[in-house]
Amino acid sequence: MADSGLSEKASYVPRPPAVLFYHKSMSQLAQSICERCSHALKSPIVTQKGLLQFQQSVELRSVSWQQFPDGWPNLFIENVKQDCAGRDVIFLGSFHYPEVVFEQLSILYKIPRLLARSFTAIVPYFPTGTMEREEVEGRVATAKTLAMLLSAIPLTARGPSQIMVFDIHALQERFYFTDNVIPRLETAIPLLLREITLLSQHNDISIAFPDDGAFKRFHAMFSSFPTITCTKLREGDKRIVRVKDGDPSGHHVIIVDDLVMTGGTLVQCAKALLSSGAVKISAYVTHAVFPKESWKLFTDCDVKFDKFYITDSIPHAAYIAQHPPFKILSLCDSISEALLGFDLLQS
Repeated sequence: MADSGLSEKASYVPRPPAVLFYHKSMSQLAQSICERCSHALKSPIVTQKGLLQFQQSVELRSVSWQQFPDGWPNLFIENVKQDCAGRDVIFLGSFHYPEVVFEQLSILYKIPRLLARSFTAIVPYFPTGTMEREEVEGRVATAKTLAMLLSAIPLTARGPSQIMVFDIHALQERFYFTDNVIPRLETAIPLLLREITLLSQHNDISIAFPDDGAFKRFHAMFSSFPTITCTKLREGDKRIVRVKDGDPSGHHVIIVDDLVMTGGTLVQCAKALLSSGAVKISAYVTHAVFPKESWKLFTDCDVKFDKFYITDSIPHAAYIAQHPPFKILSLCDSISEALLGFDLLQS
């Protein structure tokens, strides 16, 4: 203690490790997060009351994800008193298909009732994000529905649970949650920025956005790069993508968006950029949704993508990344750094 420079009145305050549960589809990412956090949280801090306190490590715990013969969930959490009562608890989930949502909601509702000190639910991909508006009478905004379901998570000893989401499709969706929970809207864009700095010719990179919505969401994060905005025009029964603002001439252009479905818009955007003088095309999306294996469009495409960066926010991303031009930028660091900034790991 003599070398720490701390007051003799400072004393060690033991804190049990935080506990990380996870859905079975996110086991690999959960393991990486646990290792990353446990490696980083080693140095002591001093609280405002002058107490010496070591930052927590994170321990991995699993749930038994079984089913009854009729297909409904048969779930079990072992050692609930030891692993949940009085502990800071984290759950890493994935709502990649509707059929896995119910079983995870059951766990999300249960953990705070096991006397958890605090609770953070990490749902990297908010799947109903594109259905956030009711522009036509009869349309159902399912983003509101899912937000209400997550808002029903019970309070913990420290108050509302936190819901961490990455690159939600529409920022206003944070207001769909009630005051019963605290939505934490994070971004994975720093992963791409780090990757760009590793490229040998990163000075020749421009960032393109496939539409005005993506530009509004992300352009401020790329202030040190030239930016290009594309737009969709309707010509008869066809939608044509054209360059609206910016000049891609002579540049390696990276198209940036929050998610991709079939990928048709990205291909059309790439064609427009190449026609305007771009010498190389890459793409980045946080959420590689790609229903019905539509990712295969980019493995055999008439437009060559140098790299297609995706994150592991959705379980099948690991398999997709085995096929060029795809490359995973794991959310491990982004989630770990977000957790390290939480009061649940520092107070």
